[in-house]
Amino acid sequence: MAGEDANIIGLYERHAAAFDKLRGKTLFERPWLDRFAATMPPRGHVLDLGCGAAEPIAADLIRRNLRLTGVDTSETLIGLARERFPGRAWIVADMRKFYQPTKFDGIIAWHSFFHLNPQDQRAMFPRFAALAGPGAALMFTAGHFEGEAMGEFGGEPLYHASLSPEEYEALLTKNGFEVVASVAQDPQCGGATVWLAKNIRRRTS
Repeated sequence: MAGEDANIIGLYERHAAAFDKLRGKTLFERPWLDRFAATMPPRGHVLDLGCGAAEPIAADLIRRNLRLTGVDTSETLIGLARERFPGRAWIVADMRKFYQPTKFDGIIAWHSFFHLNPQDQRAMFPRFAALAGPGAALMFTAGHFEGEAMGEFGGEPLYHASLSPEEYEALLTKNGFEVVASVAQDPQCGGATVWLAKNIRRRTS
């Protein structure tokens, strides 16, 4: 899988400008973002894993007066995010290795989490738990079926993977999250498979 990992990171950097240009800005994702943002306190702090160039997901959350920390492996995409929304925290990092002592009020991994292989996806759930504050929302998009699949972008293969719905629910539960909503291939959201969960563990210190 190491080859696929390197290809994904390199692909988004090589095609950063094209990806940003082609990324839909109509925000058909808004109903899910409404549900996600509704869980936040005023000026809540959101961690966007795989934020790209900030448009449209991070931009929408920022316009809701939420604080935002964006993480992406592409230096070019993070550079665009910094230009568009200076004064925010934009960090070049791999979500699988990212950690801050900050406890976030919300964590979102939209169209990014499903690029991880199954083993790395499983390993992300304890990381989500470590980053989530009490009551924090976690929202991510997954694949439509269990297994691995290859897409394409810029004439290059683009890896995707997904666990089964039963395993996602078990991992969420094991790591202190309660499923709020899960819709497979939501026709109102471009066919995305979306999971929304809430951290139900209390702060222990």
